[in-house]
Amino acid sequence: MIKYNPKNWFVHILSFQKSDTIRILWKELILMALLTTAISYLEIEFIAKASWHRELMAVYSLVGFVLSLLLVFRTNTGYDRWWEGRKKWGELVNNTRNLAIKISSSSVFNQHDKDFFTRMIPNYAYAMKEHLREGVKMDELSLTESEKQVLENKEHKVNYIAKLIYDKLHEVKSRNELSEIEYLSLDTNLNAFADINGACERIKNTPIPYSYSLFLKKFVFIYVTTMPLAFVASFGYWSVLITTLVFYVLVSMEILAEEIEDPFGIDDNDLPTDELCEKIKANIQEILND
Repeated sequence: MIKYNPKNWFVHILSFQKSDTIRILWKELILMALLTTAISYLEIEFIAKASWHRELMAVYSLVGFVLSLLLVFRTNTGYDRWWEGRKKWGELVNNTRNLAIKISSSSVFNQHDKDFFTRMIPNYAYAMKEHLREGVKMDELSLTESEKQVLENKEHKVNYIAKLIYDKLHEVKSRNELSEIEYLSLDTNLNAFADINGACERIKNTPIPYSYSLFLKKFVFIYVTTMPLAFVASFGYWSVLITTLVFYVLVSMEILAEEIEDPFGIDDNDLPTDELCEKIKANIQEILND
């Protein structure tokens, strides 16, 4: 995720990041300019004397208002998914800290137990991060050889790491050192791990309905390509520039919505999950190795 100062707005105008929509859409902008130039030429040369197209300005104003409402809904749903993902990762940070603090402050856990949780709690965060992308990177995890061999064969590695943590708690409880109240207190945080992972999977695996996305793209394309019919009578060939600018604005909003609706990737506007994993690892090590 790009970190920036929102007050330096003039600097942002002059800067071009990799995620800037001009970099993404420059080919489409050229094609749209050529297409609308051809349409403008045909209108000026062949149908400019007709009177019906001069009344289209009011129609396009009304259609543009409807389209703007659809795009506002589109961007809002994308941002809602981005913000929900950020809240869930914030919950994960808090629950890992709380679990580590409870383990550290309890006298029933020996140093061997604490070393295990020092490895496994951050392992859960790292595995969840990559699970929401393309697949878990085993090199990022702190595992013994036996743990690594078993984990490599598991389909859902995040769930298996949670199982290892539960197995360790049951082992401590079987020594009659962990009371039922203490176990339930730790269980609350571990249950939250699974809930957070499930919520993030829901965000990733449930994109906006295909028919809605397809309709919006077609709507934008038809609206923009036919705009010269309304603007040529007043602006002539300048309508090509106007149409291309409108196309850039509308399609950019759709592209940004598509980017942020899956916030767990590595795009510039995605969540800083790599940094959050590093923060979790540093916090757990500080708490349990104190």
